[in-house]
Amino acid sequence: MEEQPPQVITGDHSFAQRDPTPSPYPLLLDETQEAETTFAKLVRTLQFIKRWTGRTERPPDQRDAFLERFRITVPYIDDAYQYEGASGEVADGSGAVVSQPKRNRWTFNPSDIWLYRWLAVVSLAVVYNTFVVILRTTFTEINESVLGLWLTLDYAADTIYLIDILVQFRTSYLENGLLVTASKQMAYHYMKGVAFKLDVISLIPSDFLYLVPHVGVNAVVVRLNRLLRLHRAAQFYTRTESRTNYPNIFRVTTLVACIMMSIHWNACFYFLISRQVGLGQDSWVYPSPLDSNGNATSYASLTRMYIYSIYWSTLTLTTVGDLPGPVTDWEFLFVILDFLAGVLIIATVIGMVGEIISSMNSHRTDFQSTLDSIKQYMRYRKVGNDLQERVIKWFDYLWVNRHSLGNEQDVLQTLPDKLKAEIAIHVHFETLKKVQIFEECEAGLLEELVLKLKPQVFSPGDYICRKGDIGKEMYIIKHGSLEVVGDDGHTVLATLTDGSYFGEISILNLGGSGNRRTANVRSVGYSDLFCLSKADLLEALMEYPEAKALLEERGRKTLIRDGRVKDQGAQPMAAPVAPSTAVKTSNDQIGRVECLEVELEQLQSRFTRLLGEYNTVQTKLKERVNALESKAKV
Repeated sequence: MEEQPPQVITGDHSFAQRDPTPSPYPLLLDETQEAETTFAKLVRTLQFIKRWTGRTERPPDQRDAFLERFRITVPYIDDAYQYEGASGEVADGSGAVVSQPKRNRWTFNPSDIWLYRWLAVVSLAVVYNTFVVILRTTFTEINESVLGLWLTLDYAADTIYLIDILVQFRTSYLENGLLVTASKQMAYHYMKGVAFKLDVISLIPSDFLYLVPHVGVNAVVVRLNRLLRLHRAAQFYTRTESRTNYPNIFRVTTLVACIMMSIHWNACFYFLISRQVGLGQDSWVYPSPLDSNGNATSYASLTRMYIYSIYWSTLTLTTVGDLPGPVTDWEFLFVILDFLAGVLIIATVIGMVGEIISSMNSHRTDFQSTLDSIKQYMRYRKVGNDLQERVIKWFDYLWVNRHSLGNEQDVLQTLPDKLKAEIAIHVHFETLKKVQIFEECEAGLLEELVLKLKPQVFSPGDYICRKGDIGKEMYIIKHGSLEVVGDDGHTVLATLTDGSYFGEISILNLGGSGNRRTANVRSVGYSDLFCLSKADLLEALMEYPEAKALLEERGRKTLIRDGRVKDQGAQPMAAPVAPSTAVKTSNDQIGRVECLEVELEQLQSRFTRLLGEYNTVQTKLKERVNALESKAKV
């Protein structure tokens, strides 16, 4: 729709009702129209600014009804402030009177995003002092041109330092798992720590030394105590490393910044020593800014002084390049310390960069190692080329679609089950909300089932199950398309898409076929499925008989629709029994029988394995006995 220009309302209601008769005062009319046009532009500008600022506001919380059923309820805690002191009484939605603590707007939560942003501001002030103090101490010429600007920035940083102390006095902390928000306790907790002492020393007004004779404003070294706030920059680094989604990039950036800061400080020390010895006095120090005639050379500019010092510092700390050797004892001592620092920096950089690169490529390395092992195994066992190509394509599909070879639960194993379940529901939300059985099941059952789901990927043409096979799993389609085919392998009976599930008939022993599969299911392309084993499903359904009855009812309807089971709805009803007692007894007996069936299957598999091992041992013993008999006859 085309946007209509704003209509300006006046005392005559609108411009649309203006008299079309020409005005006898055209000049006055032009001025009025020009003013009205300017006002309209101003209105449009204000509307645009309002729309633009509205984009930064937090959008309303669009909560899905499916997710709300499984959301973990936690008490409300405001991120920007906490409660303390006297409590008031308010009425809740039902009209009942409940007590509510008094709000304190000047208490800050340590995990609040606002406090994190403030920490970033403090870190900028710390970085400013770390860079500028040594720079202005070394190159005093830089103070002469913009002294007012430097003093403004200095005292702005000091103001940030002072506000930061006040903020830390009002920052809550955890004690015995609870957030302490009492004013006296917060102040005492901050003052008894080492950080408070460092913060106070960093704010000592050492700038008054500028007033001392023979010191002056060029002696910026008196502000070195401002560097004691480096611990706040370290806190910002730690919090950012845990918050960012790109920790490796952040670590590399921080490492490069630390190296550049080290080179900067070393360059300033080099120029200080050069100035102390005398510029141009020997081949090691900074060249003289004046030639033999007293004229300024290219080395007289402030920019060349700093760049040359940075160049010398970089070559020295990286132990590369051919520089003039030291001459005096102080120069030798400084170069020795520089070389030692350079070796330490190189070792640190190589170690950290190697660790970062290793962590960045760890997933790819593990994936490639697994693929190489499988390739080597297939070549050793002389597997056919067609099957090898299918396996390699399967791995390619996993890598392109960023599937994990490991179990997803291994990544979340340190989290409690409730959080793992909530994460799993959010991750697989688009799939789970399409499954009809999950739309009506209880929240507790879904939390148990999502923790037991195991992802599987099938290649084109793979059979997920065949008719007559023993059913030990049920499947939920996350992504892909499956076909239910006839016994001939060509007739397509049905097509299953995202959110469909199958296999519950055989693992629940419905339809009179026991635990056998009742259909052939084949993957059309690459299909992502969730697999739920029989033991896990029955274990979860034992505590939720209503969900089990619902699943069985859906399975029976499927069998009746396909004509594999007759509808038993017309049969006469049995004598009435107490519903609660009958259902409870029946469910208990069915659950016990199913658990016994699962345990029996496990015992059968173990017995088969033991029997095979027994036969192998018997065969080896017979061979050894025959060999011994042959030797005895000889």
